[in-house]
Amino acid sequence: MALSKLKKLFADEEENLVGTEDEYYNVNEDEALKEADKTGNKMILMEPRAYSESQQIADHLKNRNSVVVNLKRVTSAQAKRIIDFLSGCIYSIGGKMQKIGVGIYLCTPKNVNIQGKISDDSEKSKNGEESEIEW
Repeated sequence: MALSKLKKLFADEEENLVGTEDEYYNVNEDEALKEADKTGNKMILMEPRAYSESQQIADHLKNRNSVVVNLKRVTSAQAKRIIDFLSGCIYSIGGKMQKIGVGIYLCTPKNVNIQGKISDDSEKSKNGEESEIEW
C-alpha cells in the first residue's frame, strides 16, 4: 500500500518537469543570449579609456551582470576615480569587488558569489609585506 503511494507521488513529480534533457541541450545561441539578458547571467569584459565609461560599467552591474574591468588603458588618476565610483555603486547594490591582477578587477552584483582569491607574487616585497602597485 505504501509503495503504491510513493510511486504515485514520484509519478506526479515527473509530470511537472519542464522540458527534457534533449530540449535543454538543443537551445540555440540566440535564445540562450536572450535568456541571459533577462536573468543577468553575463560576464562583461571592459577596458575603459576614460572615466566617463564608468557609468556604463555601473549599468551592467545594475542589470545583475558581472564585469571584469581592465584599467591598464587609463592613467593612474583616472583608474583611482573609476575604482572609487565603482566602489560606491557596488556598495549600493550589495555586490563585491575583487582584484584579480595588476589593474584588473572583478565586479559582481549581489546575485553572484566569488569563491577563492588570486594572489600575485610580484605585489610582495622581500619582507613578505604587500607593497603599493604602480600603474
